[in-house]
Amino acid sequence: MEKSSKIYIVGHKGLVGSAITRQLKKEGYNNLVFKAHAELELTDQEKVFNFFKEERPEYVFLAAAKVGGILSN
Repeated sequence: MEKSSKIYIVGHKGLVGSAITRQLKKEGYNNLVFKAHAELELTDQEKVFNFFKEERPEYVFLAAAKVGGILSN
């Protein structure tokens, strides 16, 4: 990946996604794209399609997960 490549990190606020974000920033990647769950509902196919059509990221790290603690498991 080039340092200027557009990179979308899905789940950037979670444990794995935030670690990926920190590492990429540390390595000098400067074109990172983030969308919080409230901004982009990943189960809405049309919204996700439109997001990718508009943003056109070159790389995607998928670190999103449905979490709710041990009682949810």
